[in-house]
Amino acid sequence: MTRGRDARAGTPPTRQRALLAAIVAAIVAVSATIYAGVAADDGTRHRNTLAGGRGAQNNPAAPASTGTWVASWATAPVGGEPGTELTGLAGRSVRNVVHTSAGGTGARVTLSNLYGQSPLTISHASIAVSAGPGTAAALAGTMRRLTFTGSPSVVVPAGGQVMSDVVRVRVPHDGDVLITTYSPTESGPVTYHPHARQISYVADGEHTRDTAGTAYTGRSRVWRYVTALDVLSNESDGTVVVLGDSLTDGITSTTGANNRWPDVLSDRLRAAVASGRDVPRYSVVNEGISGNQVLADGLGRPAENPGGLHRFERDVLGRTNVRAVVVVLGINDILRTPGTADPERILTGLDTLVERAHARGLKVVGATLMPFGGHRGYTEAREAVRQRINAEIRAGRVFDAVADFDAALRDPYDPRRFRPVYDSGDHLHPSDRGYTRMAEAFELGSLRGGAPAKL
Repeated sequence: MTRGRDARAGTPPTRQRALLAAIVAAIVAVSATIYAGVAADDGTRHRNTLAGGRGAQNNPAAPASTGTWVASWATAPVGGEPGTELTGLAGRSVRNVVHTSAGGTGARVTLSNLYGQSPLTISHASIAVSAGPGTAAALAGTMRRLTFTGSPSVVVPAGGQVMSDVVRVRVPHDGDVLITTYSPTESGPVTYHPHARQISYVADGEHTRDTAGTAYTGRSRVWRYVTALDVLSNESDGTVVVLGDSLTDGITSTTGANNRWPDVLSDRLRAAVASGRDVPRYSVVNEGISGNQVLADGLGRPAENPGGLHRFERDVLGRTNVRAVVVVLGINDILRTPGTADPERILTGLDTLVERAHARGLKVVGATLMPFGGHRGYTEAREAVRQRINAEIRAGRVFDAVADFDAALRDPYDPRRFRPVYDSGDHLHPSDRGYTRMAEAFELGSLRGGAPAKL
């Protein structure tokens, strides 16, 4: 991409830029090697199940209706759940509660064993629409058994993932869905997402088809195994993936309220379409990871909390029918770098994300970095880095379009800080009102179109 770096004021010398590009290229190459074989399905593998393909042969519930496959919900696997290193969750049913974006007439589920160290046997699995908020009970008539190439059981290899067959079930938009798995054998670390901001449930024994939910006496605040819910939709033409950190993960939003900013963005898009506005009919899925950076990874192999460059293939390009990407990353690269972060390295990383999206024809909307004055990590030097990066983003030299979250949430009397009503209290993460304001500040029309033509 030539649109940004060479025009920047204060751009490093040519040799330094070449070195930065070489480093980024090495990062991307290593990333591709690490994640080869575990990237998510691109939405084409199960397309023939609607016409009686392999996945439908032993699945009488496969829908015969038509529509477009989109991601209705997704989350990023972050690591192995502490305390599950030896036995996993053997002998227990795990009922994950996930909140949908788009509705549909058919569904399929992706299960991950990315951080497992041994094969994960799932002997029973199910999907159902939730009977209501705050319950493990299923809506009457919606419980469906999940199968995998016609079998009720599946073995997910260590480091791998599987996608279920298609089932006929009417999934509502803006609703809760129950995805339940049971593993009879020990499997080692459970692949999970720690900050769900949603209550899920656990039961001793095999209760995957339990509609009353009475066996589910255990509660949890994490998502386990499940990483995606796709739906066959007549109300959505594609998927928007939001790649972000805790500001997208919604770490300070109210649990169970579905007030992360991508949730509110999804609601706004759907309402705008219903009112006749000329905006895309897209679902929105949240691929935020708390603490995530553009450049650096966490520890382990595969790395826990992999940086944006490493997980772009898995968490963005691997989602179903992706049409646009929203990038909300960079603040942790500033806060977690000892001393003062190099803004050029961060900008080079963001440029690389854009290049990879453009290679797939995807438009990229990027967000300015929001203020963190008053936070324990604040320094004047770090603020200068934030301002430098924001200047490049606002000038249009990084992304195809800009969501100016900084301008929307900063205090007009002290732009280094949040406006108090938008501050959760830690001076880094928004309140519920702040998350809502982020979604309100997002220009829906910026999602139109694809990657710009190369000149």
